[in-house]
Amino acid sequence: MSDFKLAKTYDFKDVESRIYQWWEDSGYFTPEIQPGVKPYVISMPPPNVTGEMHIGHAMFVAIEDLMIRHSRMTGVPTLWLPGTDHAGIATQLQVEKYLLRTDEVTREEIGREAFVQKTWEWKEKYGGIITQQLRRLGASCDWTRERFTRDEGLSQAVLEAFVRLYEKGYIYRGTYLINWSPGLQTAVSDLEVEYHEEQGLLYYFNYRVEGSDENIPVATTRPETILGDTAVAIHPEDKRYQHLVGKTCLVPILDRQIPIIVDDYVDLEFGTGALKITPGHDPADYEIGQRHNLPVINILNADATMNDAAGPYAGLDRFECRKKLWADMETQGLTLKTEPYTLQIPRSQRGGEVVEPMISTQWFVRMESLAAPALEVVRNGQIQIVPERFEKVYYNWLENIRDWCISRQLWWGHRIPAWHCADCGEITVAREVPTQCAHCNSSAITQDPDVLDTWFSSGLWPFSTLGWPDDTEDLRYFFPTTMMETGYDILFFWVARMIMMSLEFTGEIPFEAIYLHGLVRVSSGQKMSKSYGNVVDPLELMEKFGTDALRFTLLTGSTPGQDSKMNIERLEANRNFANKLWNVGRLIMNTVERGSSIHDEDSPLSNADRWILSSLAQTQMSVDRLFTAYQYGEAGRQLYEFFWGEFADWYLEIAKLQLDEEAGTAGRTTKIMVQVFDASLRMLHPFMPFVTEELWGYLKRTCEENNAGYQPTGGWEEALIVSRWPAADEGAAEQAEGVENFQVVMDIVTAIRNARLEKGVELRRRIPAAIQAGTSAEYLASMSAAIAVLAGIDSEQFQIEEALDERPENALALVIHGVEIYLPLEGMLDLDKEKQRLQEQLAEALSQKRRIDELLAGPFAERAPEEVVERERAKLRSFQETAEKIKEQLDSLK
Repeated sequence: MSDFKLAKTYDFKDVESRIYQWWEDSGYFTPEIQPGVKPYVISMPPPNVTGEMHIGHAMFVAIEDLMIRHSRMTGVPTLWLPGTDHAGIATQLQVEKYLLRTDEVTREEIGREAFVQKTWEWKEKYGGIITQQLRRLGASCDWTRERFTRDEGLSQAVLEAFVRLYEKGYIYRGTYLINWSPGLQTAVSDLEVEYHEEQGLLYYFNYRVEGSDENIPVATTRPETILGDTAVAIHPEDKRYQHLVGKTCLVPILDRQIPIIVDDYVDLEFGTGALKITPGHDPADYEIGQRHNLPVINILNADATMNDAAGPYAGLDRFECRKKLWADMETQGLTLKTEPYTLQIPRSQRGGEVVEPMISTQWFVRMESLAAPALEVVRNGQIQIVPERFEKVYYNWLENIRDWCISRQLWWGHRIPAWHCADCGEITVAREVPTQCAHCNSSAITQDPDVLDTWFSSGLWPFSTLGWPDDTEDLRYFFPTTMMETGYDILFFWVARMIMMSLEFTGEIPFEAIYLHGLVRVSSGQKMSKSYGNVVDPLELMEKFGTDALRFTLLTGSTPGQDSKMNIERLEANRNFANKLWNVGRLIMNTVERGSSIHDEDSPLSNADRWILSSLAQTQMSVDRLFTAYQYGEAGRQLYEFFWGEFADWYLEIAKLQLDEEAGTAGRTTKIMVQVFDASLRMLHPFMPFVTEELWGYLKRTCEENNAGYQPTGGWEEALIVSRWPAADEGAAEQAEGVENFQVVMDIVTAIRNARLEKGVELRRRIPAAIQAGTSAEYLASMSAAIAVLAGIDSEQFQIEEALDERPENALALVIHGVEIYLPLEGMLDLDKEKQRLQEQLAEALSQKRRIDELLAGPFAERAPEEVVERERAKLRSFQETAEKIKEQLDSLK
């Protein structure tokens, strides 16, 4: 910690790294295993090992660290297990670019073994950047348990999982339609494909019916795929072409015969109402092809050039083929027209090139049997999804699940443990590297060149990181975990797979609850994207505003499952909030030091004391309820409003008066200031860990050195991060009358301040006031000194009575909660202008009253719905009341 003297201003650059290092060195992030006590556990979604932090990382760290810090403060053994993902495609691309830039070689030129070694070296050199950046965000995870998806233990888990699934018949090798990235030369998952709205063309052309003069007009957005067509489909209700069903037509240029079929999938509203079927290059067409036993023709090479199936176009780039084929079709009179068309173009997330649906031989996992139990554990409530509406998305995905393509044509990753025999053609899958074929004993075996999809190893994350398949102490104690917090966009790609894998391999659910956060967008609502040039760098934001301001902005701007907007103005406001905490801390600690010899802590509470303690207790209870309901953003907003809007703006101003009184209230007031500040720092700690830890450490030491009577019940803990979460005083929370009465005081002061501002009264000028308070007179009289100071009233010209003998002349009248306030502003405002203003307002109110009177006197009152009529009656009553009050104010100015 620092030298014991709180600086005048909060310097987050000095505090953050020092505090974090102290936490980590002190072992606060590492939980103790306590047999019989259920722990709270989160497995961190592993960021890419060679990646750098983006705003999505900042969001998940802020939310998960809040959950972890709150749990830790409740006294539960709390584990946040960190780690990184080897990120097959992303890492391999970075290393390939690095080798080209530095050594001017490709991976093919140096070979697989050397390339993998270079990648490990790259990982060792750059792999720690992201974890240091997570520390910068304040992530209080147990770094002693940090894991990597390609470390020895997790690699063993991946091997074991693959072999078990293969032995059960769940893993197989087959030829199916997959996403193919021509630039990366590998299959890619749906998550690695981004759809971009782009302008293209819809091409209309004729399919010639063989043996007749008839044509079937069709339309396509990808003319090059015509070369792979194996049918033309029409809708069963389309009477135009029913007589052609069963006949054949000819593929343009190639003149290959294909059948005319009927299928319900055909959309009569798209194009011409007839559909060309290309099973080898379109997912929907592939399904149609399977239903009708159509041949599947692949017309593309791995680099997206046309292959021999394209006939005269073989060797052309796919887009060059598109132009050439269309030109040739125009020459033959087969084309009809083109028209602009908005397309959803699938592009590789990494390379940016257009992804092609292609037929390829890959490794797959049969998912149906794995999906069934994963559906059941959510349906029966064993796993809760927050927000609940995403359960429908989860069910839809798993009820319509397809087999999972798990192979990738990469060199960096978990290599598939399968060996192909050159002699018998069979495959040997084994846990240990075999020396011969398991089927024919031949030694002519070679390992499959593919690696596993990164999501395969990630699917084992919650239990493999704790030691599975070994029976470890960590696995027995910390698994199943408690919470999985992640983005809603990977509910299926990752979360569902973790549930399936966990149930399959451990027989347990991997976690009890799933909390889904949304995307962080720019202030306009647009998605952040490098292509848009609007990406916000969290490191730059932390450098400018501090980590606490960024975390608090992200947390209070979010609700489960909803996208949020990053707003610079809110960042500035939350940096100011951190500064407000600091300034309040300085005030309170200076007060403690000045009053070290005062010992009247147990003197009776004032009205303001009772109000702030009741408000604190109500805030604590509300925050606890909101945490239970996962409404962390609202909890943070309420803490902000309590601390700044009630404690700092109201109680501390009144406390200054109580500290100056000679009635023996200084010690009691100081104790309450410390009590409320201590509780506020504890509750704010999960949101803003750095500034709260620093202030709490100073508060603790200041109180210990000056007055032991200020310590909280149970004493001061070693650090805020391991302190007790504050328990609400339910007795104080139930003092509703005290809160309501003080609310009247605040509203009176606010009304007077607004009136002064509206009338242009100087801030320093003290004005007279008279209050007719009725039954509130006694309470308001006890608060008269505070009202006078806070509202800028001359205490010698201030009276509070149950009933005034007479109303002051030429006074501005205000009515608050039935309390009448009169401000004699003669000499401070132009009475003639004030009368004119009030007369104009009266005329407007009376005009509106007459309009509604006439409306209600006519047929409207009988014909309109009762609720509409009642709304008009309520408006009438409001205008009547307004007119009466304005008349009273005019009378007071005569």
